[in-house]
Amino acid sequence: MVTKKDRCSGYFSKLEIMTESERRRYHNRKLKQIITYAYEKAPAVKKKIDQAKIKPGDIKTVRDLEKLPITEKADLISLQKKNPPFGGFNGVPPEELGRFFISPGPIYEPGELVYEDTRWAQGLYAGGFRAGDICQITFNFHLVPFGFMLDSSLKLLGCRTIPAGVGNTELQVRVMKDLKVTGFLGTPSFLFAAVQKAKEMGLNPPKDLNLKTAFVAAEMLPESLRDSLESELGLMIRQSYGTADIGCLGFECSQKNGMHFPDDCIVEIVDPQTGKQCNPGEIGEVVGTCFNKVYPLIRFGSGDLSYVSDEPCPCGRTSPRLMKIIGRVDQVTKVKGMFIHPGLVDFVAAKFSEICACQVVVTREGHQDRMIFRTELVRPCSDPTILSEAIGKAIQEILRVRGEVEFLPKGSLPEGAKKIEDKRVWE
Repeated sequence: MVTKKDRCSGYFSKLEIMTESERRRYHNRKLKQIITYAYEKAPAVKKKIDQAKIKPGDIKTVRDLEKLPITEKADLISLQKKNPPFGGFNGVPPEELGRFFISPGPIYEPGELVYEDTRWAQGLYAGGFRAGDICQITFNFHLVPFGFMLDSSLKLLGCRTIPAGVGNTELQVRVMKDLKVTGFLGTPSFLFAAVQKAKEMGLNPPKDLNLKTAFVAAEMLPESLRDSLESELGLMIRQSYGTADIGCLGFECSQKNGMHFPDDCIVEIVDPQTGKQCNPGEIGEVVGTCFNKVYPLIRFGSGDLSYVSDEPCPCGRTSPRLMKIIGRVDQVTKVKGMFIHPGLVDFVAAKFSEICACQVVVTREGHQDRMIFRTELVRPCSDPTILSEAIGKAIQEILRVRGEVEFLPKGSLPEGAKKIEDKRVWE
């Protein structure tokens, strides 16, 4: 049996305890390799470097990345329309790929057939996952890559996995109990919902469930919710940060004092206006560069705003730490673990001639996101129930999130209103 002490000590990789100079040399070497490779193999990267009027050899250090523009998520959508399926960012031909993934947008992502990414494994180990654990993955395996990424990383740790996917809360609780699951992976709100469902089923979660550690992502984790679940269940809950496009960019350790940068990538905090790198403590956009030869994204902007601390961490890991995510560069908002873009909101509305204006409002109730799709109609609807159901279906198909439909009188939405109004309050 793995003890709690075992879950808080050690490292997955010796890279996690490199000195500052060792890390700088390591990143510079890996950066030069991926720049050279991507320039030769990925047409979009070649174009990006050529348009900056530099040569691959001009990128010798992490600081030299400032010579290149940032590629935002919205750029992938337009680039992929011009050059399908991957916008020219794939570093291997599509016929060599084992899987294709699709994220909202749509954005197509290549499966990582010839590249083994250990960044999520670093985060899982820091979060207390150990060989022999039985791990229930409640993230989506349908079209998107995250569930597969975690499954592969858990196997690197010697864990056994249950690809449970999302939903079916009662069944998920039954699986946790019957198979004596020790590790949970999912959103914080689903972990909370599972605990509540267990109680409804007449179970005593601390006694009847065997959970020892939980890895949560894709949503904000209020400290009040973490404290409540950790004390009630007697487990450790750690969170991570990343995107489906570029993978893990940060993970918590036992200390819960920020998210360490994984070492097999480069994370910058960048001034969104100038593209220049920020100093520790300064707020900027989180920008990642991965060493993935299948999908070599160079200076990929997350759209999230944060800041970095380079103070020593008691856990012994020496990488800088990403601190609290404090907002978005644009109006893109994450709801129930999925990114919602203003353009996609308009795309839903465009399917219905009855809609003349719309707005998404996001609130938070009982530790779970609530999304309301507010619509103004051209004229009163003869059968609002049928129209509401049709709009709700389109919302789920396009935004990949369930939302409530609310009809408003024409002229209710003020001129210049945000397309996505985020009214959530985090403790």
